[in-house]
Amino acid sequence: MYRFAPSPTGDMHIGNLRAALFNYICSKQENTDFILRIEDTDKARNIEGKEEEIKELLRLFGIEWQHFYIQSENLKFHRQMALKLLSEKKAFACFCTEEELARKKEEAKKKGVAYSYDGTCENLSDAAVLNNEKPFVIRIKRPQKTIRFSDFIKGELSFEPQNLDSFVIMRADKTPTYNFACAIDDMLENITCIIRGEDHTSNTPKQEHIRQSLGYEQKMSYAHLPIILNESGVKMSKREAHSSVKWLLENGILPEAIINYLIMLGNKTPCEIFTLEEALSWFELKKISKAPAKFDLKKLLQINREHIKKLSDERLNSLLGFEKDLSALAKFYTQEASTLNEIKEKLKQIFTPKDFKEFKNECELLKAILKDYNAEENYENFKKNLMQKTGLKGKNFFMPLRLILTGRTHGPELSDLYPLIKPFINDLARI
Repeated sequence: MYRFAPSPTGDMHIGNLRAALFNYICSKQENTDFILRIEDTDKARNIEGKEEEIKELLRLFGIEWQHFYIQSENLKFHRQMALKLLSEKKAFACFCTEEELARKKEEAKKKGVAYSYDGTCENLSDAAVLNNEKPFVIRIKRPQKTIRFSDFIKGELSFEPQNLDSFVIMRADKTPTYNFACAIDDMLENITCIIRGEDHTSNTPKQEHIRQSLGYEQKMSYAHLPIILNESGVKMSKREAHSSVKWLLENGILPEAIINYLIMLGNKTPCEIFTLEEALSWFELKKISKAPAKFDLKKLLQINREHIKKLSDERLNSLLGFEKDLSALAKFYTQEASTLNEIKEKLKQIFTPKDFKEFKNECELLKAILKDYNAEENYENFKKNLMQKTGLKGKNFFMPLRLILTGRTHGPELSDLYPLIKPFINDLARI
């Protein structure tokens, strides 16, 4: 069983989408269920509407789920499990205040040592706990043995007990911390493999320790995906525009291209251009590089051009939003445009009124003839007959003709463009 567990706290990052894709692919390959879980326990940071946005984005990328959970709806189970650990003396109530902990952290910093909880409240008697009216958190006792787990990308990993703290599992307001809620939910939902970013590597031994403390014996496997770097080789920040999946889509990059690129990122693939369906037959987690992968927007744009060319005429017309069938023209312009937005702009220039500041007289002369012109079969005949009818030649012929047909004085070869724009010549002359 696989899961994708985003938080509704901001736009979906490409790293999140990559994790969702990999979990989805593996679930399909193994013919097992895929779970979508919204981790909404951080109420202060939740953004209204993000849950539905996450669902819409996943559907747009062809990612389907068989089970849907809201983490906060499991609160009763989180509390039950915390009480179980308390009753079994595997966890304890901690009455240390934030001020006391901050002072101890500062003292550790001055000594140049890493801070870890010093066990002040770990051995309080039951009476001392029951008679204490101060707010308290619940901490799980640090493990007594090495925590080991297998990672498809990083190999076998182990964490010694002294490197794990007696960390908080329930806050003073009786809500679970991230690691506790996540560990319990994965246990309840029968997750067998977790694929997520490598920034979660340090969380994994904590979550393993929580489940082991509860007597959960089902083995969990992991894949911690290397971070994504920006073009400068620094970890990509959520503040960078193109780290947002929404931004990429709004700027005319196809879901198919984003899928293609994210599967390729830090991975050895049998070909460069492929679909999600095709990737199902050869994708392997073990082939993902251990090294961070650098995000290359230019490469993504090149892949996007190829996927635009592969679109059906019907879908491309629908995406562009024009009444006429401009799919052939749109695909032609991939030679100088990489996104739907750029192509749409070029097509708008062709089919909107033009300001003929240059070559005004020549343009008017050409337009008068082209309004009722029966287009020639090939460009050479078209050019020859039009020159004869107008008496124009050289720059005074080609520049105004290009302006009428494309709205610009420079661009692709007219001989290449002519077969595609031929059906619209009469209309263009009337604009």
